[in-house]
Amino acid sequence: MKTLKDVKVGETATVTRLHGEGPVKRRIMDMGITKGVEILVRKIAPLGDPMELCVRGYELSVRKGDAEMIEVQ
Repeated sequence: MKTLKDVKVGETATVTRLHGEGPVKRRIMDMGITKGVEILVRKIAPLGDPMELCVRGYELSVRKGDAEMIEVQ
């Protein structure tokens, strides 16, 4: 299982599944990260947290803990 946390800078990944429950999963979906969407990893902070992503044409920062809940291919 590959998660968004494993994707390198400059690579694009497609979301296959969201893990997590309740408000955490809902928050991820509200940010536009849903099954089938493509995500480009733009930058990763020097200490590794957070990650800057390009999702649906806008930039978004997520923590690595949240990125581990997003399964990609």
